[in-house]
Amino acid sequence: MSEKLESKRAATNVPSPKIRRGPKGFLTDTRAELKKVTWPTRAETNRLTGVVLAVCVMCVLFLYGLSMGFGWILESVFRARG
Repeated sequence: MSEKLESKRAATNVPSPKIRRGPKGFLTDTRAELKKVTWPTRAETNRLTGVVLAVCVMCVLFLYGLSMGFGWILESVFRARG
């Protein structure tokens, strides 16, 4: 039965669990992974920051518009009733 499990694991390409290596091993692995990262250039960072800020401003304006619109509708309804 274990042969089936091993062949199934190999077929699905699931990595076997790693053993615990402690804090030093964690920091070593983290440093190795960070060396593999492709970091953005300053220009890319500035451009994407601008995109994020623009989207945030658009969301704020949209939500402000919804809030004001619903507020106006509710005021109109309650004024008409009272």
